[in-house]
Amino acid sequence: MPTALPVPPAPDELKLAALTEANRPRQLPLLTRIAELLALSPKVKHLIVRGSLASGTADRLSDVDFLVGVHDGALPAFAAALDDLMTVAAGALLPGWRDTIVADLGGIGYVFLVQHEGVMQQVDLYLAPASRIPMIRREVAGKVLLERPLGTVTASQADAARSCVAERTRRPRSCTELLIEHLVLSVLLHKRIQRGQRFVAYAEWHLLHTATKDLIKTALVPGSLFWGWYHLREELALTPIGRACLGDLDAAITSPAVPSTADVEAALDRVLALTRRACPSALDGLAPAVTAYRTYLELP
Repeated sequence: MPTALPVPPAPDELKLAALTEANRPRQLPLLTRIAELLALSPKVKHLIVRGSLASGTADRLSDVDFLVGVHDGALPAFAAALDDLMTVAAGALLPGWRDTIVADLGGIGYVFLVQHEGVMQQVDLYLAPASRIPMIRREVAGKVLLERPLGTVTASQADAARSCVAERTRRPRSCTELLIEHLVLSVLLHKRIQRGQRFVAYAEWHLLHTATKDLIKTALVPGSLFWGWYHLREELALTPIGRACLGDLDAAITSPAVPSTADVEAALDRVLALTRRACPSALDGLAPAVTAYRTYLELP
């Protein structure tokens, strides 16, 4: 049999380390920073990376997607502090959007928009009671970054965690939360457009229009007895502000079914004007964040 020749070491001038560094996902430093921040709490028992960064298929638009298992007894306090943690310590531009797209796995999904290296990156956190993580891992693929012993979970702690999840996922959203939903969906839509994902863009465009309708109803008829899109004209056409908001909604639903970047930008301008008209208090404290958002939003 032929004898294998020894492979000489690669010469230094090949610069392979530089090539490896250049092809790392640019989200990796952000992933590391968020993981280290979350791991500071001893109540965080599990950190699992999901999505394209876990599977090795990430591109420059990929989000940083974590499953975070928090000890059941600490989940209510951790969820209450999460916005402050992410905005103050992680540099999120806005409070988190309570994700209505993510699958229901017995936890709470949040989307944060974080400025990182001069651009805006999406960070998805799915917060779940640590006692549910073994069940969730049977349904969700990912790479484990952190796994700590759970310790004791009492029945009352498990009940408190379930109640926290139920309250946060079911309660009505405020005008501020609905405005943040528009801002996050705009980022998602820009990604879909750049990737050519027309069917997903169609679905998320409809979600954005529904958020516009919900924002109008929450601002002007919060006690409405009608569900969804029913009786909007009867409820809203009674006042000049209501008629103007109906005009905004009509402009939204008559736009193209699959949006362009210009359509998404026009929708964002429209909802900001609508918010200033119908519920200006929703913008209280958010004006600098919205300015930063538009500064860091990447457009083709």
